Amino acid sequence: MKIGIVCYPTFGGSGVLATELGKALAEKGHAVHFITYQQPVRLSGFYTNIFYHEVRVPHYPLFDYPPYETTLASTMVDVVLNNDLDILHVHYAIPHASAAYMAKQILKKKGKDIPVITTLHGTDITLVGKDKTFEPVVTFSINESDAITAVSENLKKETYKNFDVEKEIEVIYNFVDAERFSKKPLDAFKKVLAPNGEKIIAHASNFRKVKRVNDIIKIFHEINKTIPSKLLMVGDGPDRPDAEELCRELNIYDEVRFLGKQQEMEEILAISDLFVLTSEYESFGLSALEAMAAGVPVLSTNAGGLPEINIHGSTGYMANVGDVKELSRMGIDLLKNEEQLASFKKNAKEHAATFSIHHIVPLYEELYKRFVNESAAA
Repeated sequence: MKIGIVCYPTFGGSGVLATELGKALAEKGHAVHFITYQQPVRLSGFYTNIFYHEVRVPHYPLFDYPPYETTLASTMVDVVLNNDLDILHVHYAIPHASAAYMAKQILKKKGKDIPVITTLHGTDITLVGKDKTFEPVVTFSINESDAITAVSENLKKETYKNFDVEKEIEVIYNFVDAERFSKKPLDAFKKVLAPNGEKIIAHASNFRKVKRVNDIIKIFHEINKTIPSKLLMVGDGPDRPDAEELCRELNIYDEVRFLGKQQEMEEILAISDLFVLTSEYESFGLSALEAMAAGVPVLSTNAGGLPEINIHGSTGYMANVGDVKELSRMGIDLLKNEEQLASFKKNAKEHAATFSIHHIVPLYEELYKRFVNESAAA
């Protein structure tokens, strides 16, 4: 099949999933065309079946805000016609689903009826989409999609709760490339970060308010009082300065490394002992799943879709949002008990394997084929 994938090219979960999906589909022989405003961060290297089409937004003095959605729709039309695409798969409802609807209508006028699949990822539904400014367009665009998927049961429920969606939403979970995250730890790397054998605790996110990164700093502070440890903070975003300042106030700045955005998360997770995610909401928690695939137990809140991947008392522990005291206690108990820690690491890796890319990607292929065949029959 010839598949168009529209996504954000950034480090967020929707962009990561879309890119990894495209790469996996290309490896299976499909022609994959990425349509976005810059090359996705996870799309490095050369792939024979992958094509990248940049959305170029013109800057005219007339516009206070560049018309990205209109330009995106026009680019979709151009890519579909010039490459004879079979299907469009748009990730994150805003503005991709509405742009895809516009492109679909234009293409119909040109004699091309292309199916559109919309995958909902989280904040496009639970945060941005609920804003009254966007809600009518989001609802309309979702309902006009040929198929709708969500990355967790929780997100499916939230969508039905907050939007008047008339169609069935299919749950296709996020996935992980288990082989990629099965790296052996680099001893030299670990010794640089933890020269005295300290436990390594990791976190990765976009440092937005919803991630509650200051809770992670507070949890680490409590753990570090009892267990010699280091904290690796991967990513960047608006709340990073506050997190760094809190480290200074708690006098733990020398024990924390802010690593910025990293593409080789598998190298960092390979030397980690615990992954911490304290979000107010996660539709799924892809970063937690990647940690588990690397054999790292997860200490997380029980928000959103996290209970669907992190099994309390087996692959890690969970507590209520903001319960720093309980999360700290559970983290200390786990890191103090080497036998239990080893068991949790094993359980995390085994459970993550059920979300393997080899299990999930065929579900998308089956979905594509269903609508491509229907379109061809029509």
